[in-house]
Amino acid sequence: MRTNFDFAPLWRSTIGFDHLADLVDSSLGHTNEDNYPPYNIERFGEDHYRISLAVAGFGVNDIAVTAEQNALTIEGRKPDGNAHEYLYQGIAARPFRRVFNLADYVQVKQASFRDGLLVIDLVREVPEAMKPRRIEIGAGASSSPQIDQKRAA
Repeated sequence: MRTNFDFAPLWRSTIGFDHLADLVDSSLGHTNEDNYPPYNIERFGEDHYRISLAVAGFGVNDIAVTAEQNALTIEGRKPDGNAHEYLYQGIAARPFRRVFNLADYVQVKQASFRDGLLVIDLVREVPEAMKPRRIEIGAGASSSPQIDQKRAA
């Protein structure tokens, strides 16, 4: 049974968050998403994050990490060749593609590969111009010289 949500109240009361509703709507439609490879997302402090993917069987050259404006894409593909005759194959080595949606100003700081894990460190760096700032309120005096000139004329 699929439930439909009406985002009309959200559209009426928010400005600039259109993509958030679209993300929620699109995620509700993908219930059969492949969970390979498994991953963890950790938070360290207020603005530091880490994504760890279990990519056993893949090498550094088999994985591509691409950072775009608001998305982090991780793709893995084993080269064809050296076909082995497995009696049992429990370590999956099938191609994969994982896309993580990133919030504004979240950037990839580094990616490393250790102990069968691909570790990607991210940080949110808000530019100074975008940070909240306190505005001084003047007392009694007009703040616009153009208004004072019109009054004098």
